[in-house]
Amino acid sequence: MIRTLTLQPKRQGLYPFSHEVENLVREAGIAEGLCTLFVRHTSCSLLIQENADPTARSDLERWLNRLVPENDPLYQHTLEGGDDMPAHIKAALTAVSLSIPIIEGRLALGTWQGIYLWEHRHQPGRREVVVHIGG
Repeated sequence: MIRTLTLQPKRQGLYPFSHEVENLVREAGIAEGLCTLFVRHTSCSLLIQENADPTARSDLERWLNRLVPENDPLYQHTLEGGDDMPAHIKAALTAVSLSIPIIEGRLALGTWQGIYLWEHRHQPGRREVVVHIGG
């Protein structure tokens, strides 16, 4: 089964979407298999991360923003603004795809793990995540 999820992040940050993926896994009705996620953009990424304490996510965001600063004079690719090239670098340093096993009809995520879209632009557009579920 292949589906596309459309997400609408409002700004930079981590956006949870585990429930949407879990619903697709239930819909697929397979007991064992693999769920693969792929984001179709170059300025955001995917992440499995802590889903209980939001400070873990905000710490990650602050750390990556410090690692890859905006408006660095080194960047030549600035046509779309000071956050554009940093967004591409952040996406290159993180992941654009994830694979999660399916066991007994459920994603094999740990108790405190959630699936996130990590938006790297200040004013993003619509984001598409392709979900492939096979068993």
